[in-house]
Amino acid sequence: MNPFDTPIEYLKGVGASRAEVLKKELGIVKFDDLLKFYPYKYIDRTKFYKVRDINPDLPYVQLIVRVTRKEVLGENRSKRLVAQAQDDTGVMELAWFQAINWVEKGLQVGKAYIIFGKPGMFNGKPQMSHPEMELYSSQTRDRKGNMTMQPAYNSTEKLKQFSLDSKGLQKLTASLLELHTKDIYENLPLYIVNRYRLMSRQDAFRNIHFPEDANKLAEAQHRLKFEELFLLQFKLLKNKMLHTQKFKGNIFDKVGEYFNTFYNEKLPFPLTNAQKRVLKEIRVDTQRGVQMNRLLQGDVGSGKTVVALMSLLIAIDNGFQTCMMAPTEILANQHYQTIKALVGDDFVEVGLLTGSTKKKERNILHERLMSGELKILIGTHALIEDTVQYKNLGFVVIDEQHRFGVEQRSKLWRKNVVPPHVLVMTATPIPRTLAMTLYGDLDVSVIDELPAGRKPIETVHFYESQRLRMFGMMREEIAKGRQVYVVYPLIQESEKLDLKNLEEGIEVMRHEFPLPKYNISIVHGKIQAAVKEEEMQRFIAHKAQIMVATTVIEVGVNVPNASVMIIENAERFGLSQLHQLRGRVGRGAEQSYCILMSGNKLSHDGRKRLDTMVRTNNGFEIAEIDLELRGPGNIEGTQQSGVLDLKIANIATDQELLIQVRKCVEGIFEKDPQLALPEHQVLHQANLSKQAGLSWDKIS
Repeated sequence: MNPFDTPIEYLKGVGASRAEVLKKELGIVKFDDLLKFYPYKYIDRTKFYKVRDINPDLPYVQLIVRVTRKEVLGENRSKRLVAQAQDDTGVMELAWFQAINWVEKGLQVGKAYIIFGKPGMFNGKPQMSHPEMELYSSQTRDRKGNMTMQPAYNSTEKLKQFSLDSKGLQKLTASLLELHTKDIYENLPLYIVNRYRLMSRQDAFRNIHFPEDANKLAEAQHRLKFEELFLLQFKLLKNKMLHTQKFKGNIFDKVGEYFNTFYNEKLPFPLTNAQKRVLKEIRVDTQRGVQMNRLLQGDVGSGKTVVALMSLLIAIDNGFQTCMMAPTEILANQHYQTIKALVGDDFVEVGLLTGSTKKKERNILHERLMSGELKILIGTHALIEDTVQYKNLGFVVIDEQHRFGVEQRSKLWRKNVVPPHVLVMTATPIPRTLAMTLYGDLDVSVIDELPAGRKPIETVHFYESQRLRMFGMMREEIAKGRQVYVVYPLIQESEKLDLKNLEEGIEVMRHEFPLPKYNISIVHGKIQAAVKEEEMQRFIAHKAQIMVATTVIEVGVNVPNASVMIIENAERFGLSQLHQLRGRVGRGAEQSYCILMSGNKLSHDGRKRLDTMVRTNNGFEIAEIDLELRGPGNIEGTQQSGVLDLKIANIATDQELLIQVRKCVEGIFEKDPQLALPEHQVLHQANLSKQAGLSWDKIS
């Protein structure tokens, strides 16, 4: 048995009660969890201060002083031990208010000590309360203090009740390393360790907890980040390879009448080079006899739906049925309307199945699916119900896939004996490094250009004092026959956040844009679904010039005539959300505008978000900055996936390392797919899924 799989209660100094609190508070269950509970900072014990340099603004400091006097003062609660200490630059006071008898007994007047603690001032003199004390001798002179860089560990109030503050956790970790450093085995091939000049695994764990110096700490961090990312990429690429071996796929060996007729007679605009490239990638995938498992990334308005439809038509040409699953009824309806408009009524049958579909209509859909007559079914989670049976399902498109759980997605596979090909789509651009991590076991296609004729959306940032200019732009666009979105972050006034709210906004809009000249449509999450749909339809039908809404319109509303998107309190939104909202306009041939309204006081991050939106329309560049600002754990879709349970590496700041590691792992599988070479045996022995601390929520 691996010693690091030992339950934490068996480590000396832990026991049952401490083990329970470690598990509840920090998730530390076994030795390995403690080994990988890394310090969050280090206190530098390599530097020694002089008494004259001390001031209360300094953090923890270390000095060498000689104790010249000590005395116990006061009675009962005011009792304290005070000592005078000095070096060649001055005198300071040391004070203890607890464990006075014990400290006084061990404190030797005339002896030199290394003292460490938080400095302060008392009666104009430097002072330190409850310093750490160590007798200064020839041995400690060589060691320069009790250690060179002291680790600081995150703790909680509950842990502190069990004497498991940072110091307590430090002791447990020291005990673990003392007993089991020899049991830390190398888990990377030796030639990889040498090629990338990595610190040994034993040295890395020693130096991440108790670094000899700053350079050794940096080496340890680099080694452990490399290892963590290596194990993650190894798992992803191994999954991808196993998937290719395990899941056979139907071969689409022809492009036939459906595809060619649509391409030659129905396609409303020429395909971009990016769309053609992606279709080619899908075409190659579906001819290999292996189940396709591809992620399609494309910015808002880049033409993903047309690519998805043409892929479905290739499947239909080869005798298969197809489906498209979306996370909401609004989005499913939008896809249905878009695809119906593209193919027409008499070309190929398209069905819609959502939670709102009437029972009679459902029964007809079920029959036509079973008979094979219904070729394209679009819907929500309703598509995966057991009652929905296909005659021969060959191709599945999943839109905004991060909103579906792995179990929901896998149910679609079971609808056919040979699993259907899968294309997952997202309109949220994902930074390259995040895509390599979240979707590293999928093939990735990117549509990185907009269709011809689309004008870039012009984005401006207005402060509250410029509101009249905003109203003026609205009136100008409405006078041209265009429509306007106004989006608010809240529905009702919040006492905690001084934000413009929807209800107040509606009143302002009604005052500035009164009936009968102007009509306003109101949409938010608190109104009934039927009323929401009615309000949206009023706007779509151009019976309302202004839609006042919350972020419920972030996805699923497609009104090419809408040319202005106004976002109130824009500084309160994340970058990806701002970009998604902006993507609601710019869908027609006319120039469109996005107006970001904000208060006068902006945080550094708030200003950077708004400046980024004004500067660029490139969703991938925006996603990179969003990752930099928010970190990977908060990017949409990553927290639900659980993939980024990284202990030390950071996808936002370790991008170059991740790319290097990915190439390294790809090289291993290219050279030795079965890991049969002697130098790769270590990769069989390593319990990779456990070591990486990963959980997989994806199609694999």
